Amino acid sequence: MERRFTSIGEVLADLQNKAANRSQVGKSGDSENASQYNCPTCKDKGFLLVKEPELNEDGSQKTWPNGTPKMIELLKDCTCSKKRQADHLMKFSEITDEFKKMSFGSFSLEGKPELIHEAYGCAVDYYKDFDRIKGDRCNSISLLGQPGSGKTHLLTALANNLIQKKQISVLYFPFVEGFNDLKDDFNLLEEKITKMKRVGVLFIDDLFKGRDFPTPFQLEQMFGVINYRYLNYLPIMISSEKTVDDLCDIDEALGTRIYQMSKDYTVVIKGDRNVLNHRLEGLANV
Repeated sequence: MERRFTSIGEVLADLQNKAANRSQVGKSGDSENASQYNCPTCKDKGFLLVKEPELNEDGSQKTWPNGTPKMIELLKDCTCSKKRQADHLMKFSEITDEFKKMSFGSFSLEGKPELIHEAYGCAVDYYKDFDRIKGDRCNSISLLGQPGSGKTHLLTALANNLIQKKQISVLYFPFVEGFNDLKDDFNLLEEKITKMKRVGVLFIDDLFKGRDFPTPFQLEQMFGVINYRYLNYLPIMISSEKTVDDLCDIDEALGTRIYQMSKDYTVVIKGDRNVLNHRLEGLANV
């Protein structure tokens, strides 16, 4: 039934109520629409249109004749874009879910010998220096020697930081498992080797693990990858139970390239395994 108004005051009151109801519905609709997006700030576009002061060449504020500041509209990345990029790079890296949890903060130094502290410091320094050295000849890192001393943990923490905080593409290649996969599926070989050659940072874990001497196939592929990256100044991260001399004994051309690329960030962990191997912690009390 249509309502009849007897005064101007009633008409105005009715209009105010309708306006308030429309405003409330609009707010509710905006809330419902926002919930449809992963990022309600930019509505999943990855960027925002923002207004900023327009500046003269000397950096002073431009103004209109009446003194009002001139403004310009700019497209800026939303904070969610970095997270999406990091998520994409992490998926590309082939780092396992378990390894994604590894960080510098979760690496325990309590009661550890000086060599472990040195390896930790080397990994942290490399991360801090990365932007400065990434295009240099010595732009890589090698943690070598004792099994169970935390080499993989430290380099994985480094890889996670490069991906998440610097948006650097990293590819994780576990030497033994990686070559077993390639051996079982040669159709993957060309694609995998191409990724290993061209990715931003290549992380080879446990290089030449499992035997005194690699197979001709392993050696040929590793030399091809390392030499490509050497010639193109692309960083590598190496963990290995082999020392620099051991690597050179296996293949001098390969070993010397790795050393030249990482000599400023190389730690060789050698000594008493009962002290250096965290998996043997408490053995003396058994």
